[in-house]
Amino acid sequence: MKPTLLVLAAGMGSRYGGLKQLDQVGPSGETIIDYSIFDAVRAGFGKVVFIIRRDIEEPFKNVFGSRYEGKIAVDYAFQQLDSLPEGFSVPEGREKPWGTGHAVYTARDLINEPFAVINGDDFYGRAGFRLLADYLSRAKDGSKADFSMCGFIMRNTLSDYGSVSRGVCEVDAGGNLTKVVENTRIERCCKGARSFMPDGSIIDYTGNEIVSMNMWGFTPSLFGYMEDLFVEFLRERGTEMKSEFFIPSVADALIKRGKATVKVLTSEDEWFGITYREDKPAVVASIKKLVEQGIYPDKLF
Repeated sequence: MKPTLLVLAAGMGSRYGGLKQLDQVGPSGETIIDYSIFDAVRAGFGKVVFIIRRDIEEPFKNVFGSRYEGKIAVDYAFQQLDSLPEGFSVPEGREKPWGTGHAVYTARDLINEPFAVINGDDFYGRAGFRLLADYLSRAKDGSKADFSMCGFIMRNTLSDYGSVSRGVCEVDAGGNLTKVVENTRIERCCKGARSFMPDGSIIDYTGNEIVSMNMWGFTPSLFGYMEDLFVEFLRERGTEMKSEFFIPSVADALIKRGKATVKVLTSEDEWFGITYREDKPAVVASIKKLVEQGIYPDKLF
C-alpha cells in the first residue's frame, strides 16, 4: 500500500500577511506545495490529504483542485476550532487554531495507511520524501509504534527577518529520537542561534542542533494515541487562549511513555521556506537554481 502525504495548509499566515500557501515561487507559477507534491509523486506516495480551513476552501481548491488530476489522489480535511473530542467545547474568546497536532487529528477519518506529515509552506527537497516513502513502506508497529522523522540542521532553517518555531531534537547513538521540545521563538544570533522561552529565559545554540521541520512519518496507530493526548491537553490547557497542541509534543510524550520509537532520517537537501514576506525572494532564487541544475523541470504539472 502506498503511503499518504498529509499537508498542513491551514496556517493563518499572520507573520507573512496573506495566504502564503498560494504564493507563486516557481518559474511557471508553481507554489511551494506544488514542489512537495511533485517530489511526493516521484517518491511513491499514492494520496495527498490537505488540511485547510473552511474560509480558504474556495481559493485553495481553485488553485489546486484539478492540478494533480491523474497524478495523485486528493482529499481534504478541515481544521476548525470546534473539531474537538466529545465533551469539550471552544472556550469563549478563543480564536487561535489549536496547533499542528490538532491539524493532524482532523484527518483521522481519512487515513488508514502509513503517512507522512509536512508543512505546506516549507520546501524540503526530494531526498526527504524518498527517505520517508522508503521507511513508511516498511514501517510496522510492534510493541511500540514505528514512527520516523526527517531532521534538519538548525542554522539552515532560520529566517533573516524574525524568529521561527522549531522542535529542537536529541538523538541517541542508534539514530532514534529521544526528546523533542517545541521552541516558538528561535532566531539567528552571532555564529549560532538563541531561543526566547515563555518563562523569560534565553537558550543559546551553536546552530548545529537537529530540529524538526514537521516532516514526520507515522503509522495509523498515531490517531489512537493522539485522541488521548489531545484530551489531556484540553483538560490541562484548553482554557488558555493561545495554547497549542504541537506534533513534536505528541512525539515526545509517546517516546517518554514507551509507546513509540521515532527513527531520525537525515536529508542532505537544503531546506528553505517562507515565514515572512521578506523570505520570498531567496526562495524564488533557490528554486530557480534547482531548475537550472535540472533537479526540477521548468513546469511541474
